[in-house]
Amino acid sequence: MVDPTLAEMGKNLNEAMKMLEDNQRKAEEENEKKYARKDIPGPLQGSGQDMVSILQLVQNLMHGEEEEESSQAYRLQNVGEQGHMALLGHSLAAYISVLDRERLRKLTTRILSDTTLWLCRLFRYENGSAYYHEDDREGLLKICRLVIHTRYEDYTVEGFNVLYTKQPIIYISSAARTGLGQALCNQLGLPLSCMCRVPCNTMFGSQHQMDVALLDRLIKDDVESGKLPLLLVANAGTPGAGHTDKLGRLKELCEQYNMWLHVEGVNLATLALGYVSSSVLAATKCDSMTLTLGSWLGLPAVPAVTLYRHEDPSLSLAAGLTSSQPVEKLRALPLWLSLQYLGHDGIVERIKHASQLVSSTWLVGWLVEDELSSPVVVFKFYQKYLNKVAARPSLNFFNWALSLQLGEQLAQLVPASGVDVVELEDEGTCVRFSPLMTSAGNIHFTQSLYPGIVEPSSW
Repeated sequence: MVDPTLAEMGKNLNEAMKMLEDNQRKAEEENEKKYARKDIPGPLQGSGQDMVSILQLVQNLMHGEEEEESSQAYRLQNVGEQGHMALLGHSLAAYISVLDRERLRKLTTRILSDTTLWLCRLFRYENGSAYYHEDDREGLLKICRLVIHTRYEDYTVEGFNVLYTKQPIIYISSAARTGLGQALCNQLGLPLSCMCRVPCNTMFGSQHQMDVALLDRLIKDDVESGKLPLLLVANAGTPGAGHTDKLGRLKELCEQYNMWLHVEGVNLATLALGYVSSSVLAATKCDSMTLTLGSWLGLPAVPAVTLYRHEDPSLSLAAGLTSSQPVEKLRALPLWLSLQYLGHDGIVERIKHASQLVSSTWLVGWLVEDELSSPVVVFKFYQKYLNKVAARPSLNFFNWALSLQLGEQLAQLVPASGVDVVELEDEGTCVRFSPLMTSAGNIHFTQSLYPGIVEPSSW
């Protein structure tokens, strides 16, 4: 038998979601919007308001201006059943938090251990621990603190004084997320001189992969200058072009200089598939990785997860990667519920679906030709493909000449398509197709949008 309180909670959540998704009361909404858009809210009513009135107010606030109503309503309609399970996790976490301390401890320990074990098995990360966080940069921030505590034995007592005597250096790729280095320095209280941006290959190999030889020289120069190489942030799917760094060689370099290797990127999702490219599979040997399961699986309001390996639990506690407070462990609850609801096959199917959308898309001028297993493709029109297009009379050449314009229009009119326009340093304006970031919550939409497309191998 299910606890009546839990059953009632699930029922109330479903009813609330239905009310928030109801767009039939347009006349009432217009009246309520006049009050919702006031700069100064009215006083609290002495006798309070019922739930229906409060939810109606929330709905009006979410809709906002008339021109935004359609896009907001579309997002709400695609929450899906798996999304409802994730949202239920937040309500359930608040309910569980009022249990007595011993029951709460046992329950949270089980939830945390189950979720961590499932994720480590899914993404081939053996003997890993997990940190669950809201901001997807927070995991890397805690990892940096862990490495500082590990490499500077007196850091807990001496603080910044030990950093001053031997300046720590964190290396990130020039293709990393915009502002990542500055955000880390700000949160760690380090000067920007502690952040070293490593250029990508410009003469040999991919122009979007970290230059390993140059990184080696940079590390040697820092060591000779009395600095301490601390941590390297690598990409398994760069934010712009979806490329994967040479993780195997980077891991060897990190071992040589006793550095920590952290990996992030959308290509890490493919670790859950039956076949994984060797370039991405090397990520399983890294010291830590950050997974953004919410976007990959179409789950709203679930935390990002940083998997890591470290032998000293006291240092993990000092860095904030673990907590003695049972309530903080409830962050994993929405994922615990969602992973069980989807099951292993459901999780793999969503990631596989996104990868198939990329592999079944024939596009002129691929920029990620060596990353066909990546769930991201970036392309633009190139003159050298004119002969190939002309040799296929059935193809509409004019469409390719307008690819950028169509990409911009599609990104604006149909955000759920997973298409957007990006500016890359060497290639200029390109169209990026990243279905993994959108297709999980819109499987039926993407299946109808890209049916029976010719594969690149047929050229």
